[in-house]
Amino acid sequence: MTDSTSTDLAAMLCSRLCHDMLSPVGALSNGLELLAMETDPEMRANVVALLEQSAAISTNKLKFFRLAFGAAGGFGDRVDVAEPRALIEALVADKNKIEINWAIETANLGKPAVKVLLNFAQIAIDALVRGGTLDVGAEIRERNCEIVVRASGPKIAFDDTIGKALDGSLPAHELSSRTAAAHMIALLAEQTGGGLQYARTEDTLVMGAVMPEGEGLIG
Repeated sequence: MTDSTSTDLAAMLCSRLCHDMLSPVGALSNGLELLAMETDPEMRANVVALLEQSAAISTNKLKFFRLAFGAAGGFGDRVDVAEPRALIEALVADKNKIEINWAIETANLGKPAVKVLLNFAQIAIDALVRGGTLDVGAEIRERNCEIVVRASGPKIAFDDTIGKALDGSLPAHELSSRTAAAHMIALLAEQTGGGLQYARTEDTLVMGAVMPEGEGLIG
């Protein structure tokens, strides 16, 4: 990757983050305006509840993107699995039609593996537009971290360009904020000697990764 494409990728990831943050932050702004004008105690209480909800969503998204996209300097080379689990559960907290099943058989994961896991989960959640089941699994075998994330539900929404970004076949000039995260984890897997793959049907999307458990990998 050249300096130019690195800058483009960073810009696309920032665009994705801003796109996802616009709604909850906008709701905060609108709620504050309503609170300034509203005098009815019951209505004010409703507005405050909405403000609290929007603030929680904003905080959860920022925590997610910090670890999924950023350097996440507050973490060491390995991350307790409770952290990505909490972040994924927070993402679906307001999506009553999505059920999560966990099968993570290790206490911690390398930071690169966590980034792949989180981004797989984000893609899977986006695919479950009509609800369904999100299965998240990870285990360490023969010094490799094996990750599987499966979305199962009616009419899976999955852009083929995201799939091409995951398997490395998407031309650089076709990258966008929509595919930047998938491209980023594909690069990360390649740089660490791992690999990604995916398969989809009308009602299932399965994404898998093998990430070496080497020493000193940069996340």
